[in-house]
Amino acid sequence: MRSNTETTYGAVAKFFHWSIALLIIAMIPLGIYANDLPYDTGEALAEKAWYFSLHKTIGVTIFFLALARIAWAIAQPKPGQLNADKPVEAGLAALAHWLLYASLVLVPLSGWIHHAATTGFAPIWWPFGQDLPLVPKDDGLAHTFKSLHIIFERVLVITLLAHIAGALKHHIIDRDLTLVRMLPGKPPFIRLPEQNHPSWPIFGAVAVFAVALSTGAALGLFKHSADTPAVPTLAAVESEWQVQDGTLGLTVQQLGSAVSGSFEDWTAAINFSEEPNAEGTHGDVEVQIAIGSLTLGSVTSQAMGPDFFAAEAHPTAVFKADLLPDGENYVAEGTLTVKGNTQPVTLPFTLQIDGDTAAMQGQTTLNRTNYNVGETYPDESSLGFDVNIEVNLTATR
Repeated sequence: MRSNTETTYGAVAKFFHWSIALLIIAMIPLGIYANDLPYDTGEALAEKAWYFSLHKTIGVTIFFLALARIAWAIAQPKPGQLNADKPVEAGLAALAHWLLYASLVLVPLSGWIHHAATTGFAPIWWPFGQDLPLVPKDDGLAHTFKSLHIIFERVLVITLLAHIAGALKHHIIDRDLTLVRMLPGKPPFIRLPEQNHPSWPIFGAVAVFAVALSTGAALGLFKHSADTPAVPTLAAVESEWQVQDGTLGLTVQQLGSAVSGSFEDWTAAINFSEEPNAEGTHGDVEVQIAIGSLTLGSVTSQAMGPDFFAAEAHPTAVFKADLLPDGENYVAEGTLTVKGNTQPVTLPFTLQIDGDTAAMQGQTTLNRTNYNVGETYPDESSLGFDVNIEVNLTATR
């Protein structure tokens, strides 16, 4: 029998119950295990990402199963409680059910939003993309929903343990058919006591979530403090052209997916003339970049580490170049020093000048191995060699 009755659960309800239960039992340990795995080598990162992808994929599966379960429960008669003649015990059971239904939606949804707001690392295994509508890539938003995910997960675990304990009490101590009627097969005839449906379990569930959120806030879970070295404050520079706004971004390939970020703090001393000088150059530029100001999605902290940018030992990078003509456009030809390594770099760029305002756009590709970045990732299976650099700025004379 697929449908519920006033006394028993049907096959569909049992399917939702046990499939979600098994997935939860798999998902929670997977998340803990993946979180504790190191990622100091390419193989370790690939393993960590694999377990996180499995955890996330199971979470999304639970989310849709939970929605289907709730829809089915709304459309079906709800079997009465066998302990309805014990109002406190019955009310606590109803409270647990409200908490479970809410948690089965909130836990995977908050984790999914955290994933969508984060750039890169451990994709969900499905063909529908990694983003969510109305969810931007934002580290602050990602941290908030990561904290919510942790809090809701704690509520789910505690409620689940209480739910299991209650089921075992019914089966072992009370010796009633509460657990039996959720098992496969048809249970024997059940006579229900008079049913009561108090509203306090609903308000109790809201109160539990409010207490959980307040506790999380009191413990500082919502405070967003990146575990990165202090960012040096770059001094203002004398320049013929003053940068008014702009972005200095980079994109790398991690586990086959593009991960993009940008440096928030950098200065540019620009000397530029529309007419070339006697040496054939249009001027020169020197860019100072605060390495610690980089944001790179979920791998920002990793990027600051000694195997990558080594931000504590090498807090700045420097690009020095002459500005040369390149047909109708230009090229900055010089050197880039990162992590104590200086390499030649050519940056083609376009330039539009309107009076005393100039708009510049440029792109180039670097090889991270030339700067000893990611030495424990000797191949491209986990982290690509190419780093795409994109510069956009507006400056005034």
